[in-house]
Amino acid sequence: MCFRAFAIALRVFMAKKKCKLIVIDGLDGSGKATQSKLLAERLNGMGYKARTISFPDYESDSSALVKMYLGGKLGDSPDDVNAYAASSFYAVDRVASYINTWGRDCAEYDYIIADRYTTSNIIHQMAKLPEDERDSYIEWLFDYEYNRLAIPAPDMVIFLEVDPAISQKLIYGRYQGDESKKDIHEADFQYLLRCRTSAMYAIEHLGWERIDCTENGGMKSIEAISDTILEKIKENFSA
Repeated sequence: MCFRAFAIALRVFMAKKKCKLIVIDGLDGSGKATQSKLLAERLNGMGYKARTISFPDYESDSSALVKMYLGGKLGDSPDDVNAYAASSFYAVDRVASYINTWGRDCAEYDYIIADRYTTSNIIHQMAKLPEDERDSYIEWLFDYEYNRLAIPAPDMVIFLEVDPAISQKLIYGRYQGDESKKDIHEADFQYLLRCRTSAMYAIEHLGWERIDCTENGGMKSIEAISDTILEKIKENFSA
């Protein structure tokens, strides 16, 4: 089964579940954590039951390999660890989180909002592969995480589009100019440009929702971005 057909089958399966899994993803510095938290708050305020989850789960031992990888202990460059190995680091962290924490909430909550998810492997790890291997990688990843590891597929993916140059400024501000605090992804601007290309491919071929978060050389207001996200939720799920 090609990855498009597999994705459609997964959406049909997930549509039968009470809970909707919404993923908010984007390049580093795009505001994923802020928007995930705000979306959950707004949905709760509308009478729905919503919660957030975040990946990697740095509070859990399951993220140990992710920390080693991002901290440069497995190589100074993202390309020092191949796409499939690095994808496995993140996938194991997700399945441990699902089993130990939020899996039980899928039957109780209306919405679970994920700050990053399997989608981040598509953005960051697929960037390491030649263009003609993209489809086979996505097919492998979907089968690996959603079928073999049995974590839920998202019902909707929202990509926060931020110009990489602007996101770099935001990261610089986050660390107050201390370059040593950047992980190996954040420190490699050319790699982040490749990640953006991967994201654009996913938007076109996987139906991700793209939200432009910048205007006039800077970020739109948090409230304006949140309003757009909520409108997308309403359009798709009649929230």
